[in-house]
Amino acid sequence: MKSTNQIELTAGVFLALAIAALIFLALQATDRGVVSGGSYEITATFTNVGGLKPKAEVSLGGVTIGLVERIELDPVTFDARVHMQISEQYNDLPEDTSAAILTAGILGDQYVGLEPGGSPVALEDGDELMITNSAMVLEQLITKYLLNGDDAQQ
Repeated sequence: MKSTNQIELTAGVFLALAIAALIFLALQATDRGVVSGGSYEITATFTNVGGLKPKAEVSLGGVTIGLVERIELDPVTFDARVHMQISEQYNDLPEDTSAAILTAGILGDQYVGLEPGGSPVALEDGDELMITNSAMVLEQLITKYLLNGDDAQQ
């Protein structure tokens, strides 16, 4: 009888540790904080952000350098304004850097990809990126292809 209680206790402790490990891994996988240290904010305006969400990555050359802080609608132009927090260690991005909304992975997670320009002047806190490429919307591409296909047949 005593050995049965000991087996049950051991199994219970093992199960509790396994659940704690899974919770820890889940928190680590979803922790998308800016790299480290301080950060500065830049903005970019897009006609369509697709499925971009706050906390999405901002990357340069495949390296995460920041996060999307928030997305809001410009009340005048009705374009989407994306506010990004960039890690302070990347404070030498040229002012003519361009931004595009890209898709990563099989699940289609969207992120902002930056492409540096050639200007000697660096971006500062509060600056806006002037060169942007909006998200590709699959439905629009299919419609465009189908309509162009009809034109070619006539």
